[in-house]
Amino acid sequence: MYGAILGDIAGSRFEFSRPQNFDWRTTDFFGGMSAFTDDTVLTVATKYAVLTGTSYAKAYSLFGKRYNRVGYGTMFKNWLNASSQKGYNSYGNGSAMRVSYIGWHYSTMEEVEEQAVLSSIVTHNHPEGVKAAVATAEAVFLARTGATKKELIQFLRKKFGYMVSKPLCLYRPFGRFDDTAMGSMPLAIRCFYESEDWESCIRNVFSVKCDTDTVACIAGGIADAYYGGTGLEEEAILKRFLVKPNDLGEFDTFLYDWAVKTPEQAQRELEEQEKKEKEEKAKGGIL
Repeated sequence: MYGAILGDIAGSRFEFSRPQNFDWRTTDFFGGMSAFTDDTVLTVATKYAVLTGTSYAKAYSLFGKRYNRVGYGTMFKNWLNASSQKGYNSYGNGSAMRVSYIGWHYSTMEEVEEQAVLSSIVTHNHPEGVKAAVATAEAVFLARTGATKKELIQFLRKKFGYMVSKPLCLYRPFGRFDDTAMGSMPLAIRCFYESEDWESCIRNVFSVKCDTDTVACIAGGIADAYYGGTGLEEEAILKRFLVKPNDLGEFDTFLYDWAVKTPEQAQRELEEQEKKEKEEKAKGGIL
């Protein structure tokens, strides 16, 4: 999952503009304008939902309202403000960018598919939105469980119809911003396919004008699972970018804490919370 978050942060400053003499082969990944976006917030929210048993809608609402100035689309903002739990028929790429942890956490393809669908339909219940979420989660699952690139590409083409035979050299002259699932998924998969490690995957994303942070988030999550990590000092970078002052000027560690929390830590915290609640209830009964 770290590869998805770091891909989002790295791609954030190139989404709408690029500096003069931009060179995707050598540019720094984490410059002064880099920041986490909605992709990171909702990726961590998915993990929170999985580890706490909270519904995806409630988790996305909780995180979305807590971090409300990170680039959400208009439809998602309206969904947040309405405190809705119903999808708004979106076929945007937002369902795919937040789903990587599902591919990491569950032990069977059936579970991955079920949970990816559930995570998508609370907002992106258009068939293309759901398809993109399931494809991304299952690609992460296959990548981390030993599938070859050829097997991954064949699987994504056969099950989801994603044709990724077009090489990046043909994408580059015609690149443009496209935040639909249909436009983002083939490109993200191709960026992974032509990579040699996580870094080269993200540089492939940089090489094409696109919805850079989200494509890097999707591709980076798959690459992380396939290559067994990003090769970076992951938690140090996450702490640098995810721990920020809140409106009260206090350092907010909530997003970082959940980004790095293990299932075992989350389980212990839930057990401690349940124990505390029982004790408080017992005291209330005595009084």
